[in-house]
Amino acid sequence: MAPYSVVSAGLGWLVRSFSGLSCRCSSVLPAAFVPPLRCLTSQAGSPPKRPLNGYMRFVLQQKPAVTRQNPDIKSVDIIRKIAQQWRTLSPDQKQPFQEASLQARQQFKLDLQHYQAQLSPDQMQQQVLEKRQRMAKRKAIRKKRELSSLGKPKRPRSAFNIFMSEHFEEARGGSTQAKMKSLLEDWRSLFSHQKQVYSQLAQDDKIRYKNEMKSWEDHMVDIGREDLVREQTLSTKKKAAAKPAASKGTKTSNPMNSAKTTRKTTNTRSAKTVPKTSTKKT
Repeated sequence: MAPYSVVSAGLGWLVRSFSGLSCRCSSVLPAAFVPPLRCLTSQAGSPPKRPLNGYMRFVLQQKPAVTRQNPDIKSVDIIRKIAQQWRTLSPDQKQPFQEASLQARQQFKLDLQHYQAQLSPDQMQQQVLEKRQRMAKRKAIRKKRELSSLGKPKRPRSAFNIFMSEHFEEARGGSTQAKMKSLLEDWRSLFSHQKQVYSQLAQDDKIRYKNEMKSWEDHMVDIGREDLVREQTLSTKKKAAAKPAASKGTKTSNPMNSAKTTRKTTNTRSAKTVPKTSTKKT
């Protein structure tokens, strides 16, 4: 971690840079505001956290003031306002945030090297495994968002899911877990003819999902996104496309073979029609 004198000097320089900005941006960047430094090692033995970039430092600085000025708008709209302010800043006005981020990144590299030097081989391997799991989880989340934006149909619900969605509001229990537990007990106590109603709804939902998925996958093939189509559907389409070609190939014969067959048939017929020569006795 950097010495206290270096941190204090950096903060003082950062404050002086804020105070020297133009009057147009004085309301956006108050000179008395000191952006909070993010602790790189929040806990003993934990890996250092990555520092914020210049834009995120600006967001953290402006968010309290923008929230006070606009108490009725949503958090998303607040971030949009701050992003608009960031785009209107000149390079000189953005420089203090970017330089502070650069210094934090340099310190982060030192802290990361120091942290990794203390790890055992088993701990290093465990960290690699955890990183792969995080990357796989992020990839799955991104894919799910992409499929949702492309309008992929929702999977069919089971009979119990339909029952639970219809009776969740009046279910017993104060928490979600307690309500689900009581609904499961109610479901198990139903008679067969009562469950049959929800089973029929679930069957109808399966048909809905099958039809919608067929249309959706055909559309994905049309726009060149075969990577989103199920393997089973692709193999079925390939087999269906191969059948007409195979049947067409059986109908067409080789011209050389046809010519040979024609000549053979002609020769056979000629041999049959040749008249026999009669031998006269002398």
